[in-house]
Amino acid sequence: MTRKRRADRRLDLIAAAHRAIIRHGTEGVHLTHVAEEAGLTSGAVLYHYPQLGELLVEAHHAGLERFHEQRLRHVGGVRDPVEKLVAIVRSGLPRGPDDPDVRLLNELGGVAPRNRTYALLLTTLYDRQVSMYQSVLETGAALGSFTLSCDSLVVARNLVALEGAYGYRITARHPVIGPDEAAELILAYARIATNNPLKTTG
Repeated sequence: MTRKRRADRRLDLIAAAHRAIIRHGTEGVHLTHVAEEAGLTSGAVLYHYPQLGELLVEAHHAGLERFHEQRLRHVGGVRDPVEKLVAIVRSGLPRGPDDPDVRLLNELGGVAPRNRTYALLLTTLYDRQVSMYQSVLETGAALGSFTLSCDSLVVARNLVALEGAYGYRITARHPVIGPDEAAELILAYARIATNNPLKTTG
């Protein structure tokens, strides 16, 4: 097997593990579940990942990429801090109650208290998200777009907390809180915290 094919197969297995975790839970997923999702034998999975735990960690890590690395790429060309802040808020929420990446994130949160590796993944993600928000807030303040109501770190932490809380409500199928409603609720706080109406041209 060539290096490229092997790399592609590992990516396929990470995706299969992602689906298996959502279906069976992080603590309930077995090698056979991943193999079934991948359409392979258990031996073929073990050829690429001799330890199932390593594959599950990589699946979780890949799922978390959307909430930091992909968001940064999404707003990378946006210079206006107002537009950037609004875009970051909206991009951090579930697309709907069955959003697989957010369901994976919720699953990870459930086992983190009992697993140091998963706890570290979540802590690292949280810190990066806070830093992402803080950078936009401080840039906006330096440019005169924002007048922060308190320290940028406090505002950033609150935004991440609101994002997580409303994201959970969406996946829990709250009858009146969907992605659009959640975004507006978070932005309502952001408007107060930045003293900016956060109106965009888009």
